[in-house]
Amino acid sequence: MFTRSHGLKIDRDGNLWATDVGAHTVVKLNPAGQVLLTIGTKGEAGEWNEAAGSRKLNQPNDIAIAANGDVFIAQGHTPGARGDARVLKFDKNGTFIKSWGGKGKDPGLFDVAHGIVIDPQGMLWVMDRENSRIQVFTTDGAFVREQKYKGLPCSVVFGRNEAFMVNGFTGQIVRLDTSGKVLAAMGKPGNAPGEFGEAHFIAISPRNDLYVADSVNGQLMKFVRKQ
Repeated sequence: MFTRSHGLKIDRDGNLWATDVGAHTVVKLNPAGQVLLTIGTKGEAGEWNEAAGSRKLNQPNDIAIAANGDVFIAQGHTPGARGDARVLKFDKNGTFIKSWGGKGKDPGLFDVAHGIVIDPQGMLWVMDRENSRIQVFTTDGAFVREQKYKGLPCSVVFGRNEAFMVNGFTGQIVRLDTSGKVLAAMGKPGNAPGEFGEAHFIAISPRNDLYVADSVNGQLMKFVRKQ
């Protein structure tokens, strides 16, 4: 089904939304694994341009799902010239609404739009990885602010009163407040427990346990809060 699976989110109905960087598609599946919707044209990278009749994605990395069911896709996995680094917005039925971004370092532009998440205030956080920053937008695409970091912000999840970011090849899990300020960090490059080849994606459980996908060491690590 997948060429190079990358991002995964679960909506309020239990459906899975999975990105395929290699096939340039986002697929919605029910819990039984049946395909309900495909966004993009499998195997074809290109531009999403409704006026021209082109409905293609280019290296979709991750998705975020709003409370009303709107879907946001962050795309453009490859740094440099290849890959169209932008955010695309669709409704819950896969109807295109708008997009913003493109290659660059100015506010609202991206080098690699890698991870994407909606914070408790309803703002959209985009991990602009190679620009070493997180950019925050309204769900209509208006730029709000940016937060710079040392390293490569790859993915963020929100807990009860805090957020956690994985920081790429620096091999870190970084604890943030809900505005993006760094509170603490742990981990380093390596392959021992608590070390990472690349801390690539992070998820959080209802119990506040953290799960980190290490794309270089090929493993998943679970972390629990000390009592």
